[in-house]
Amino acid sequence: MVRIFVLTICVWCLALPVWSQNQISGVRAAPSGDKTRVVLDVQAAPEYTYFTLDNPNRLVIDLANTSTKSDLSQADISGSLVKKVRYSTPKNPQSARIVVELARKATPTLFPVEPDGAYGHRLVVDLLDSNPPSTSRQASVVLDAGNNSRDRDIIVAIDAGHGGNDPGSIGRAGTYEKHITLSIAKYLEKLVNNEPGMRAVMTRSGDYYVGLNKRPEIARKSKADLLISIHADAFTAPGPRGGSVWVLSMRRADTELGRWLERSERHSELLGGAAEVISDNVSERYLAETILGLSMDHSMSTSYDLSRKVISEMKSVTKMHKGTPQAASLAVLTAPDIPSILVETGFISNPQEEKNLNWSTYRQKLANSIFTAVKSYFRQVPPDGTLWASQKMNNRTHKVRSGESLSLLAQRYNVKISSLKAVNNLRSDTVRIGQVLTIPRT
Repeated sequence: MVRIFVLTICVWCLALPVWSQNQISGVRAAPSGDKTRVVLDVQAAPEYTYFTLDNPNRLVIDLANTSTKSDLSQADISGSLVKKVRYSTPKNPQSARIVVELARKATPTLFPVEPDGAYGHRLVVDLLDSNPPSTSRQASVVLDAGNNSRDRDIIVAIDAGHGGNDPGSIGRAGTYEKHITLSIAKYLEKLVNNEPGMRAVMTRSGDYYVGLNKRPEIARKSKADLLISIHADAFTAPGPRGGSVWVLSMRRADTELGRWLERSERHSELLGGAAEVISDNVSERYLAETILGLSMDHSMSTSYDLSRKVISEMKSVTKMHKGTPQAASLAVLTAPDIPSILVETGFISNPQEEKNLNWSTYRQKLANSIFTAVKSYFRQVPPDGTLWASQKMNNRTHKVRSGESLSLLAQRYNVKISSLKAVNNLRSDTVRIGQVLTIPRT
């Protein structure tokens, strides 16, 4: 009798339903080109169905066995397509119905994503916009005519790391790296554009995502003389702090060189009009290999020299985690014909540095230190065909002798003291005996 009773209880236990509801831990939406991506962070792999509604335009997603306790009012939404994400009456008590309110028609594509690194399970919704905004989504591109003329501007491509549905590293106080990098990039953009003979191009000007390989491509299409990628470092522990500057590793450079040589359709980008004249594929490849090799060598050399100047200037603003340029295989630095550096402005995982990075004055100082280094470098080695190259060619030099001062030299050569200081990157009126100064013509 006892055995039967025990057996009955066990069978009843096995028949019990086990409810383990999924949870929505976060919702974010951001535009990228003609699409807007909505991401639902969930604790387990989602089971879902969906449909769309008109008048007003909505996307309705039914999530099986999912709780509705999460607060969707805190969703991180940017762009003009998604107006709101909210709950609606579910199909049954064990499910959740999510409504994505849209400003206009959009074609949805949904797919689940498994955990990867810092991210857990996600349900990704790509909304193809029926009428995407035509402005602010594309980086500014400099006209070819402007780049081919004499005395052109020095073009600096500024890349704000991460963006959109990619927040980057997240500080302990909840600071998103993508917001810090965009703010510093905009300060740097203003400094560059305010300098005669220089012009800035942003790979992104708002909170939207740009692919890693797309960023150097934007710089190439803009015929940039330099690409600067702005980031904020992070670590699993709060201790590490300080900035660093990174360049492309030699191993990655060799790999990229090989890839470009295999893409014969891109040889014309390297050879210009010569590619149309050369009909022998072997000769074209040999010439492309020679030009690309020289271009890559120049870019890497310039990147390293400039990195040292950036580190030197950043020391006056923040502690440096690395005192010399670091090399790594980074996708954003792979343009073979554009000097490229990646600047880590500090550790957002360090509480004090997170606080510093949230201070606008501090971000301005970081941008100013980067700009000062860039300006100093290009004053010494201006790209051919630029206004600065023309000015340097027309300038004179003077070796300072005993008893000479900056004001005396300005009077002697009939130039302004401010012009002397600017062309020689002087921060004070002090000059030393034996110092060689560049004397501008005007």
